[in-house]
Amino acid sequence: MSDSNTTDFTNPSTFILLGIPGLEAAHIWISIPFCAMYAIAVLGNFTILFIVKTEPSLHEPMYYFLCMLAITDLVMSTSTVPKMLSIFWFNSREISFSACLTQMYFIHSFSTMESGMLVAMAFDRYVAICNPLRYSTTLTNSAVAKIGLAVLLRSVILTLPYPFLVKRWPYCRTNIIPHFYCGHIAVVKLACADIRINSYYGLFNLFSVIGMDVFFIAVSYTLILRAIFRLPTKDARLKTFGTCISHVSFYIPALFSSLTHWIGHNVPLHFHVLMANMYLLVPPMLHPIIYGVRTKQIWDRLPPTLAQPLHSRPPAYDQPSSWPTI
Repeated sequence: MSDSNTTDFTNPSTFILLGIPGLEAAHIWISIPFCAMYAIAVLGNFTILFIVKTEPSLHEPMYYFLCMLAITDLVMSTSTVPKMLSIFWFNSREISFSACLTQMYFIHSFSTMESGMLVAMAFDRYVAICNPLRYSTTLTNSAVAKIGLAVLLRSVILTLPYPFLVKRWPYCRTNIIPHFYCGHIAVVKLACADIRINSYYGLFNLFSVIGMDVFFIAVSYTLILRAIFRLPTKDARLKTFGTCISHVSFYIPALFSSLTHWIGHNVPLHFHVLMANMYLLVPPMLHPIIYGVRTKQIWDRLPPTLAQPLHSRPPAYDQPSSWPTI
């Protein structure tokens, strides 16, 4: 399949991923921090899954949600990073049309799922801190399973139209995608058709999912902060702020990456692609640190070989044992 800008084809068999346009000469150097972040994300999230699975005392709602988030992070980052590294290291730029649609679906569905899991975890902390006496009756195993299923179904259903909308258009301009993965809008921009329905649905998805989730998280943490500021415990406040930062690390790059497709015409393309990479890699790397290493129950069960390099515990560990961890 030719990759020229004048290719005449209706349903391309392959697309060509450019990686980071304008920074091709630096791909090898750029891959080093990205590979390191991915390695940390994989190691951290698998460690959390292993510890929670093997420690019966951690079979509680908070850690169930943490495991769901870890699985989501692993799938979301693994959907893009191996292909990205193959582009950077081996110049393997081709991706089949069906593989492109599959990657698109996994990226968008699991990023939606991650947003939903952050809402579920914010709700869990709200109940634990603001209504501790009702925690065990509110967040039963059945309730946790229903919340997880609701998050899964929402992401699956809302993302399902993307590959079908992309597949219906003819592609007669080019098969070159100026990105390192198959994003929805990045692909449909190559179609020689009126793609307004894709744009409208993408914006609807963006504001209905992220907008609604940010609202619920903001309400939850506002109530949590009100409860915490009534107590003279500086460490608990710092820990809550640390958790809020992890949420910001997901939503700001996600919003920027999505909105610049429509309104960021003056933003350099390589900057937009780098921000998209941050959105897919930084949260999976930070979540094991924010929710795992800084959670006493998980820290105490880290293997000595992992815990020794981090022997200086954060101040938040000195909080009273009766205080619910965040």
